[in-house]
Amino acid sequence: MEFNVKKLASDAGVFFSRAMQFTEEKLGQAEKTELDAHFENLLARADCTKNWTEKILRQTEVLLQPNPSARVEEFLYEKLDRKVPSRVTNGELLAQYMTEAANDFGPGTPYGKTLIKVGETQRRLGAAEREFIRSASINFLTPLRNFLEGDWRTISKERRILQNRRLDLDACKARLKKAKAAEAKAAAVPDFQETRPRNYVLSASASALWNDEVEKAEHELRLTQTEFDRQAEVTRLLLEGISSTHVNHLRCLHEFVESQTNYYAQCYQFMLDLQKQLGRFSGTFVGNADSASPAAATSPPSVAAATLPAVPTIPVVPTIVGVPNTVAEGVLNPNEVKPPASGTRRARVLYDYEAADSTELALLADEMITVYSLPGMDPDWLIGERGNQKGKVPVTYLELLS
Repeated sequence: MEFNVKKLASDAGVFFSRAMQFTEEKLGQAEKTELDAHFENLLARADCTKNWTEKILRQTEVLLQPNPSARVEEFLYEKLDRKVPSRVTNGELLAQYMTEAANDFGPGTPYGKTLIKVGETQRRLGAAEREFIRSASINFLTPLRNFLEGDWRTISKERRILQNRRLDLDACKARLKKAKAAEAKAAAVPDFQETRPRNYVLSASASALWNDEVEKAEHELRLTQTEFDRQAEVTRLLLEGISSTHVNHLRCLHEFVESQTNYYAQCYQFMLDLQKQLGRFSGTFVGNADSASPAAATSPPSVAAATLPAVPTIPVVPTIVGVPNTVAEGVLNPNEVKPPASGTRRARVLYDYEAADSTELALLADEMITVYSLPGMDPDWLIGERGNQKGKVPVTYLELLS
């Protein structure tokens, strides 16, 4: 490798001169070439875009991967240009634990069956989360990262070159100004005394030398001005490209919102399906609870059930052909019961609900219904009435009114 000492010394001298010029400008001891207002606005807009893009990128990464250790690991894999290993989501890990627990407790027991159903839903939630992270990374994070690591680095490089060109231009202006001042001074005070003709000759030579210096400084100023104007035009074109960057990021933002919407819609639907599946077995769980030990029977009721006044107990009688029962085989039949004389309340429906069977009442969001509770019912359910229609309704879908 050839080591050029002269070039190294020249580069060091240029760097030192620019540093001195920059320091004098900061201290107000040197004039500075000002850029036009439009160019300054472009610079400010570019800096703003870069700063907010960095913040949005970092916070989106936190949203998609809250674990800082996992983020550092993914960052290292990307820098090493290696494929990031597939990582199990929290939902999938929870589903695995629930399935293993159900196998130990007995998959045929009520608790085991419920664990399997909830675990399957958690697995589907984890898979949806994985797909959302993949889609958001490709459609949103990658374009932001490409801008910071590509376009912005090019803009920063050209801006540094423009800064150096401006410092060189200001230095040439200062050099020309000093040369003209020295030339004017030498021309203004020549020595015309006949007794000292030698001083006059020296003064005339000095004036000629300063005149040559002025011409040389003017030539350097023209060259430097041309380089500065050319670099300013290149930088201006790159800065004006920020507008197209905003358009691209806007499209990516729409795709990110679309991915997030689909993800949350899937999660909502998965949980609705799970809630309906669990609601179908509420009577079975209540029957098991009734046959439990006295200690379990003394557990405090749920908050939703506590807000409704108690009604007289309806006794359980054996099923007789042709005689309707309010309770058969431990499962309430809401179509065969009458509302209590007191204890009914009005409720507003929060979400649409599709009845799973004939014992449930389908609901529409924002409608008003009458609800009441019956002894022996699952505290997560109430009896709802709307005109001549009657059926069980989930408490989580209602807003109880006073």
